[in-house]
Amino acid sequence: MHVLVVHNRYNSAQPSGENNVVDQEVALLRAAGHRVGLFERRSDDIASRSLLGKVAVPLLVPWNPAVRRELADRLRTERPDVVHVHNVFPLLSPAVLAACADAGVPAVATLHNYTQVCPPGTLQRDGRPCTECVGAAPLPAVRHGCYRNSRLATVPLAVGLSVNRRRWWSGVERFFCISAAQREVLVGAGLPAERLAVKHNFVPDPEARRAGPGEHLLYLGRLAEAKGVRLLMEAWDELAADGGVGVPLVVAGTGPLEREVTAWAAGRDDVRYVGLYDPEQCRRALARSVAVVAPSTWLEAFGLVVVEAMAAGVPAVAAGHGAFAELVDDGVTGLLHRPGEAASLASRIRRIAAEPERNQEMGRAARRRYEQGFSPAVGLERLLEGYRTAIAGRSALARDGDVRAGRGDGGSR
Repeated sequence: MHVLVVHNRYNSAQPSGENNVVDQEVALLRAAGHRVGLFERRSDDIASRSLLGKVAVPLLVPWNPAVRRELADRLRTERPDVVHVHNVFPLLSPAVLAACADAGVPAVATLHNYTQVCPPGTLQRDGRPCTECVGAAPLPAVRHGCYRNSRLATVPLAVGLSVNRRRWWSGVERFFCISAAQREVLVGAGLPAERLAVKHNFVPDPEARRAGPGEHLLYLGRLAEAKGVRLLMEAWDELAADGGVGVPLVVAGTGPLEREVTAWAAGRDDVRYVGLYDPEQCRRALARSVAVVAPSTWLEAFGLVVVEAMAAGVPAVAAGHGAFAELVDDGVTGLLHRPGEAASLASRIRRIAAEPERNQEMGRAARRRYEQGFSPAVGLERLLEGYRTAIAGRSALARDGDVRAGRGDGGSR
């Protein structure tokens, strides 16, 4: 199969799960013998633009006509079987869908977040879940300045969502939702249910797996309010005041709360802030974990770190909402805490650290869950199934068009 992957890569200064997913899927398809091309833009490149070029970027968020022309020309030249769209913000825009229509190539799209119904894509405001814009005009997002706490910065996203809503619905043959929880939200917002398929992200099988009880609790991710970092600090302080849990907490990542986390961890024996780990360091840290802690306060559309922990045979302590509620089988592959409640998070951390035999049993169950639902083999099968469905759907649409135009079997010219 010939696939063209379309993706606007996120800034390299911050770890990006989406970038990782795209890279892993491309590698998976190529390893299986499929031809995969890339049509990319990089957010890193914005910094090197002229002042006028930087000023123009927000204007391109809703629609980038140059991208439409460039991509359509490439599609007509290369004639891929299918286009796989990932992130289009800020330099690509939904104009990529018009290019696919211009060239007659079917498109599938992975929905990595909630940008179809929420301008910043988080379903969160001021650290709390928010659905004001779901199924409605995104005016509340502008009023509250939901993107980067700026009304001005939110406007292009809100405009893009409003003017391109129907283009997404009509221009994509198959949407990949990365969890059933995400699909439920999007169907409720009016997206066409028949085009929304659940395709969980896969993760490569790591070389390192946990061999013993583990040495530390691990938070691995972006240091941001939405990820529950402040909640974790509060819960850990509560545990420390009660004597601790016998192992340290390792915090790995970077983000807007980095200075706060650094100050909090300084001088403590029970917390180690290690900064941003590279992929190999992540794998080793996971394999030495008692458990991974994922206390997000927003409704995670997936939760890659939980699946990476599963692959390493490590259970998770995660917030009991969003995708985590379907990824973690409470009491079997990990523990779920009440979202946003520090006391509940502290009790689950205490429990998972206090029962080593039960913990290792959960780790083995987590590994089995990974093998059954999140391995590369499963990921490839579901990816190709979605592509075939999109190709068949576009072919059927073309046949219907021929019949209506009188070019089908038995028709007259």
